[in-house]
Amino acid sequence: MSKSSKSYVCQSCGAVSGKWAGKCESCAAWNSIAEEVVPAALPKGLGHKKKGRAISFAALKDEANKDYRRHVSGIKEFDRVTGGGLVPGSAILIGGDPGIGKSTLLLQVVCALSGGEAKKKSRCVYISGEEAVDQVRMRAQRLGLSDADVELASATSVRDIIASIDDTQNPVELLVIDSIQTMFIDTIESAPGTVSQVRTSAQEIIRTAKARGIAVIFVGHVTKDGQIAGPRVLEHMVDTVLYFEGERSHQFRILRSVKNRFGPTDEIGVFEMAHQGLVEVENPSALFLSQRQGGVAGSAVLAALEGTRPMLVEVQALVAPSNMAAPRRAVLGWDPNRLAMIVAVLESRCGLRLSGNDIFLNIAGGIRINEPAADLAVAAALVSALSGQPLPADTVFFGEIGLAGEVRQVAQPDLRMKESSKLGFDRAVVPKGKKEFAGSIKDMIEITQATHVQDIADLFSGDEVTQLRA
Repeated sequence: MSKSSKSYVCQSCGAVSGKWAGKCESCAAWNSIAEEVVPAALPKGLGHKKKGRAISFAALKDEANKDYRRHVSGIKEFDRVTGGGLVPGSAILIGGDPGIGKSTLLLQVVCALSGGEAKKKSRCVYISGEEAVDQVRMRAQRLGLSDADVELASATSVRDIIASIDDTQNPVELLVIDSIQTMFIDTIESAPGTVSQVRTSAQEIIRTAKARGIAVIFVGHVTKDGQIAGPRVLEHMVDTVLYFEGERSHQFRILRSVKNRFGPTDEIGVFEMAHQGLVEVENPSALFLSQRQGGVAGSAVLAALEGTRPMLVEVQALVAPSNMAAPRRAVLGWDPNRLAMIVAVLESRCGLRLSGNDIFLNIAGGIRINEPAADLAVAAALVSALSGQPLPADTVFFGEIGLAGEVRQVAQPDLRMKESSKLGFDRAVVPKGKKEFAGSIKDMIEITQATHVQDIADLFSGDEVTQLRA
């Protein structure tokens, strides 16, 4: 029999090396390489004559017209992000910073599906590897969910968990594992949280869940960079990957879908952290703009699109003279590299002097915007802050800016303008498209089409803009 061997695995990226090193050559992480024992393989020649069992194939079309029912929790923001509810047999991975509210959200979802708010009662199991049962009960009592019919357990052994949920007489419909980094399989000689334990534990639980039609939700820890800790293969194994985002100084929390086999990606759900737990925000645009002050230079309204939801947010810019050799660039809620690109385009294509100034950019409300349609609103906010002239209060902006200064089209402009009109905005500065907008859209809102970033600078009076040029 061959003996077990040792290997050294990076706990951040999963790279395997033959010896220990202080720095991983794949992801450049320090002190992330740990020793793991690789189980002995079967000797050569054993089992090579054994044939595999033939598998059965099925047609793509379902002849029985089976109804693929989802588990709808009744929490609309959560159901929106998952694509309309939880699919039986699916695996969901949710990650987020410590204390952001992952356990609180999942406890509310489990209690809703157990019969509190959902139309159909489901058997729901909540297994915590980090807290005792009494600690989970204390949170449920604080949230007013003590009467929900949810089964609790504090366990970390995957073997025990599978034996407990593998019940055909009283099947489990929803299983929550909080968290996957605390689970272990006793046949692997490594500590919980290592790459081998996380990968194998998730694989065994997912295999049982798909065989029994159980919807399982894993809670995942994140690294200091905000990525889900452990092997990247874990995100490939599950059907849906959700990130719970938000700043602790803000009461808003964003549940974002980055992968979903059963619904749209980049869909978001907006929650507000309150004393009674996470409360849904049905109209986030009105909430994000509720504290916006008119007549202030450097403020522009962006008509963004997150998944299938249009959302209006305020882009705030502050440009101030700098006494340092390298002026500061501080960005909250947007990509700093994209800000550097917009600043370079404004200097090269419009002749504005921005390089000698400190620039601060903020997406108000604690939300993060990822789409390039924010380029036009950022450029408008920067020019407004530099000139000291406020933008029109009833105008929204959206559009992508290229390196040549051209304004490019973005997806779903009609949907963005409908949302803007609904919230009382009368004018929209948008990219010029090949197709004309529908008459109903033109009746709702005045459309100003921009072809170049210079059109943004022309929104201001000539004297002030002339003084800003190099």
